[in-house]
Amino acid sequence: MKNQELVYQTGFGNEFTTEAESGALPKKQNSPQKCPLGLYAEQLNGTAFTAPQKENKRSWFYRIKPSVCQKPFERVEQNQFLTELATTPATPNQLRWNPIENSTEKTNFIQGMKTFCLSGNASSFSGSAIHLFAINESMTEEYFYNSDGELLIVLQSGELLIKTECGDLQLSPLEIALIPRGIKFQVQLSSESARGYVCENFGLPFTTPDRGPIGANGLAAARDFQSPVAKYEDKEGGFKLYTKFQDHLWVSEIDHSPLNVVAWHGNYTPYKYDLNSFQVINTVSFDHPDPSIFTVLTSPSGHAGTANLDFVIFPPRWIVGQDTFRPPYYHRNVMSEYMGLLCGEYDAKSGGNDGFVPGGGSLHNCMTSHGPDTATFEKASAEKLEPKFLKDTMAFMFESKTVYKPTNLALNSKSLQPNYYECWQGLKNNFSK
Repeated sequence: MKNQELVYQTGFGNEFTTEAESGALPKKQNSPQKCPLGLYAEQLNGTAFTAPQKENKRSWFYRIKPSVCQKPFERVEQNQFLTELATTPATPNQLRWNPIENSTEKTNFIQGMKTFCLSGNASSFSGSAIHLFAINESMTEEYFYNSDGELLIVLQSGELLIKTECGDLQLSPLEIALIPRGIKFQVQLSSESARGYVCENFGLPFTTPDRGPIGANGLAAARDFQSPVAKYEDKEGGFKLYTKFQDHLWVSEIDHSPLNVVAWHGNYTPYKYDLNSFQVINTVSFDHPDPSIFTVLTSPSGHAGTANLDFVIFPPRWIVGQDTFRPPYYHRNVMSEYMGLLCGEYDAKSGGNDGFVPGGGSLHNCMTSHGPDTATFEKASAEKLEPKFLKDTMAFMFESKTVYKPTNLALNSKSLQPNYYECWQGLKNNFSK
């Protein structure tokens, strides 16, 4: 399937109004006695009815058949898209993985999802799970929605067409897509294969962070977020609707496409964002700010300033700090960090087959020490400090206040690097009185 030229609505958290057929939206009421064009009215609430106005998320759908038209769900017994915990405790050791292997069998988005890490749990509406996917087949008769949390899809390679109840999103590398909790969707390939990361957020919905002293501009701008316009499927047949509910996968048979929304309005909608649009804020004197300055999206917790989950990126940028060790410093953090690499090299780690490579990932849990490897430290300590532009790179981090626990699948994966710790063992004792 070739890339499509799609039309989007721009803005973050906007109240959108869109219809694929003229006159499909009721003119005044949300739920009139009879909807135009013989449609059914259905509201989807992403927050409680009484959530504060600025946080309230809901959309009204006007669809050919309502969501109740389906058979009972049955549990899917075997699937890797499960937050099955390891039998061992969460580890304070540094962990790093190479990219997961591509399947030799036909694998779609649901089949290709592999759960690697979990923090918190879905039933408490706190924490997140991290999944990796490698797929080579489109979903055709299958559809999916997640009851446990919203899905942040970070594409590393390939091209995707994500068809949702609200319309279509075309996704390319270095773009992300956010599918809210409960939104039905289907993932189709626009290339032979695709690979990437998915963060499943159990907590409050992602939002853009407050800028504080930065002011009105900088970081991720609302105008760069794109939401779909109404587009519907009016087709009947034998289809399967999957859902992830309380850490288990379920499936229901339906006789029609669930992407049958002819019109909708509201602020609960999928969206995409190009990471190249991020306006970096950085030092122009000495030292460098904490990585929180690179936050694209944040899921708040009940504690101000401590996020349930942050999505942070490390994009191309100028580094100019004088008398400064420029790569990320050695540190231990009360937050737990899962990091991935989309392209190029990360400035704190060397690449190569046994290094930090695109499609791979690393986990440094609460108070686990980490930082530049030996080669990076020695180079950065001796190089001439001239302004330098870090180009052709894009790393990201999922940072959580709750500790990530690897799954059995992750700990037993062939992609796990058994000797990751050795990258620091060459650091010397340079102490001199």
